[in-house]
Amino acid sequence: MSFPLPTSLSPSKVSTFKDCALAFRFSAIDKVPEPPSMPAVKGSLVHRALELLFVAKPHERTPSHAQECLSAATAEFMSNPEFIGLELDDVALGEFLADAAVMVDRYFGLEDPASFDPIGIELMLSASVGNLLLRGIIDRLDLDSDGELVVTDYKTGKVPSEKQELSRLGGVQFYAFLCERLFGKRPKKVQLIYLGPNPQIIVATPSEQSIRGLEQRVKAIWTAVERACEQEDFRPKQSMLCNWCSFKAYCPAFGGNPDDARYLTAAADLRSVDSPGAGSSGARSVAVSISRVGAELRETS
Repeated sequence: MSFPLPTSLSPSKVSTFKDCALAFRFSAIDKVPEPPSMPAVKGSLVHRALELLFVAKPHERTPSHAQECLSAATAEFMSNPEFIGLELDDVALGEFLADAAVMVDRYFGLEDPASFDPIGIELMLSASVGNLLLRGIIDRLDLDSDGELVVTDYKTGKVPSEKQELSRLGGVQFYAFLCERLFGKRPKKVQLIYLGPNPQIIVATPSEQSIRGLEQRVKAIWTAVERACEQEDFRPKQSMLCNWCSFKAYCPAFGGNPDDARYLTAAADLRSVDSPGAGSSGARSVAVSISRVGAELRETS
């Protein structure tokens, strides 16, 4: 009996499979619940604050209003299961929110949000490549003064090394590919905005070669996923990432049994039946439709 194929691939799933096939199985196929991560939840909070910032009119997008947006996002997150799961005491909560506030402030040192108006915020895109469905959520999609698309992805971690930079840019190249498939227009540039220590913007220009290369790599990964599912053969890949892996206790490389992780999935399914909606954050939303993006592009063509 083979493993079921995942319904789609996203940049995060592609990255996980490349890092460790067994971790991919746990997260994308077995859907083993993972404990909440402080950096991930903080990143989601900052993303939400910036999302709310761009709901305001351009002249209202000030640092003080951004902090008001952060307060509104925090109020939403108070009922978020992942936020609650961090179990922060008053001191830890204060530090958590202070860090988020600093990141939101840093944004204004990198861009002037009053100088442009995005055509897409938290935009969910999907496109088929053969029998494979690709999905991704773009943090922000802009139309510049020349009518060209710009894809922006916020990052709240540290700026990567040059070696890691190519991998991180692969995610936004993925989004560029989706834009080209859906809108018939290749983005002029993709950019990563780093809001952690040493804030900066890393920019890349998608090309025919980079887009086609990404398509071929994703197809190759999907073929490997299909083979691993058919043969029930998802092998662990030991690296420094193992130190932060949520699935380490079930990894045979560390004496664990992968099948034990399925009990966690079954228990989580039972809890979700008892508490409908408990597993979804509900804090982030898609603020613009794909049809509107298409309309904006037609007006500029």
